[in-house]
Amino acid sequence: MPNSPSAVTDLWLRGVAANTGAPADVLLRLLDPDTTGEAWRILCEKRCVPPEVVDAVVAHPDAKVRRSFARNPHVPPAQRARLVADPHDLVRAQVASGPRPLPRQPSPLPDDALVFLLTAEAAGTAGLLTANEIRQELVGSPQIPNSFRRRMLRHELPALRVFAAQSWSWLTPEEQKALRADPHPDVRACVESRLRWEDPAAMEAELPEHSCHHRWAILLHHALSDAVVEAALADPESRWCLAGNRYTPRHALVRLARDADPRVRVRVAARADLDPALWAELAEDPDAQVRTRARVQPLPRTPEQCEAVDHEMGDGHDCTCMIPEPAPDLDMDWYRACAVSEEVKLRLVAARCSTLPADLVARLAEDPEEEVRHRLASWHPLAPAEIVLAAFVARPSQRSHLLTQSRLPRTGLAHLLGHEDPEVRALAAADPTGRAPVELLSDGDEQVRRAAASHPLFSGDTLERLLQDPATAEGAAANPGLSAERLHALLDSARVPRRPVAS
Repeated sequence: MPNSPSAVTDLWLRGVAANTGAPADVLLRLLDPDTTGEAWRILCEKRCVPPEVVDAVVAHPDAKVRRSFARNPHVPPAQRARLVADPHDLVRAQVASGPRPLPRQPSPLPDDALVFLLTAEAAGTAGLLTANEIRQELVGSPQIPNSFRRRMLRHELPALRVFAAQSWSWLTPEEQKALRADPHPDVRACVESRLRWEDPAAMEAELPEHSCHHRWAILLHHALSDAVVEAALADPESRWCLAGNRYTPRHALVRLARDADPRVRVRVAARADLDPALWAELAEDPDAQVRTRARVQPLPRTPEQCEAVDHEMGDGHDCTCMIPEPAPDLDMDWYRACAVSEEVKLRLVAARCSTLPADLVARLAEDPEEEVRHRLASWHPLAPAEIVLAAFVARPSQRSHLLTQSRLPRTGLAHLLGHEDPEVRALAAADPTGRAPVELLSDGDEQVRRAAASHPLFSGDTLERLLQDPATAEGAAANPGLSAERLHALLDSARVPRRPVAS
């Protein structure tokens, strides 16, 4: 054992930071950014940590440490929310914007944390971001559930009722009526601004003449006057927006359904309010994509159903978008029909529904189309382990998400030790029930060597040799078989203080 820092000490620190068997008193020593290199960042960002470490991070004097923990996707939101009132604005902003990388299934922050961020006014230290800028980070993140928005409709704070009113189009007529009669002028003013979306004259006055984001937003979402509709029909850049606007009148839709640009016709074919004659015309369109979009979804259909199909029509198997929060009025009968449909696209829609019942999950798990099985594995919490493993092997773009799932098998993977893909070999090398993967200790891929060296069956002299070899030192230091005494000794050799930085 060397008595002075060596070429492998930084690798030991990184390995210890990732070691799932390391006790809290070992991990606490890594919270000094000045002596532990990047190890503190691995500890704070890349893994779950014991409660004692969370306490030390939240109270840590260095904002870099606290901000790093605020973006940790592996810890419960309630732990990250402990930093919601942090004195440093960049820490609070990181809590507001959400973990990084953003999980496919992000969990909401606790209600009290959301209320604090949405109503905070104090600037805090550093002064780089205003309270409103931090608030916008939160609103743009996926950490606010729809149920919270509805609960805020009757909150005692007017600012939170204003926040709820901003979801105007999602509200029921009764909820809208209550907001119109709200006793606070700020709430009523917000309602008035939303009602302007439904006022063609107001939108005509506001519509910019030049191309810009605001112009496209109005043409996509707001009620439009006859003059604006006619002008948009004459503009090739505006017709695509018009084809998706729910306020577009039928006479304009007829013209758009015969537009020279097939992208415009596809947008019309995807609408929920098509009449049978227009649907039949588009179902015979000369463009295959237009025909498919019309035929795959017969009438009648709802806007929510159209949105689900559009999502599938536009995404291939490399889609890494978030798993949406189930709508409260989700039409499960429709999803059931999709699951048993002869249309592959509709079965893919069903496979993406995370609340699909178990009987249909079992059916789709045996679907003859491989992509349906892979989609189910990537999106549904009840997907069988065997198809989750198959999706991991076949779909590299889904692996970062699947690695966070308990459904992905971690044992019985010996048959994958020789796989050509290094990420698959690394998964197999970490199988604690299999034999020690000796042959992978010299693998050409660093990730594979690291996983192999961390295998718990390596011990004694073999593990010591791995600790001294730069090719395997990081993985060996992450080996859960190392005792607390040995881990402390590694940190001693790296000259890491025995006690964490005082808070």
